[in-house]
Amino acid sequence: MWQGEVVSIHLVGQKGQPTAPVKQARAVPGKGLEGDRYYQAGGAAPDRGATLIEIESLEALEREDQVQMAPGEARRQIVTRGVPLNHLVGVEFLVGEVRLRGMRLCEPCQHLTDLTHPSVLRGLVHRGGLRAQILTEGVIRPGDPVSASK
Repeated sequence: MWQGEVVSIHLVGQKGQPTAPVKQARAVPGKGLEGDRYYQAGGAAPDRGATLIEIESLEALEREDQVQMAPGEARRQIVTRGVPLNHLVGVEFLVGEVRLRGMRLCEPCQHLTDLTHPSVLRGLVHRGGLRAQILTEGVIRPGDPVSASK
């Protein structure tokens, strides 16, 4: 059994803008994270309700590829520590008080590479994060526990 935590939360108000760290985010099923561009556009597709990435992936990118990437630069909303995100595809889990379901891996794309560094595409393959569906409403904050669903 594992127990992780939320390191930080980053939202973007409009497409193409940089992400901004926030102290909390309200998760709403069918809409996404309040304040994020998908939420403001009327709602997120189920696999875009929330995106997560492990801080350990960013640390490995720096260690293995000498690419420093701040958590917000990864363009994932929720940064975690101690959470095996790849193992959560098809699985329900809790982020603070919010229940999520892992939908699919969030592999790095050319857009992320264009915004950051060419090595990001290769360096984050299979560790670029997780797309998740929001199942219950609630507030997520840095420091919240992340755990397997009960």
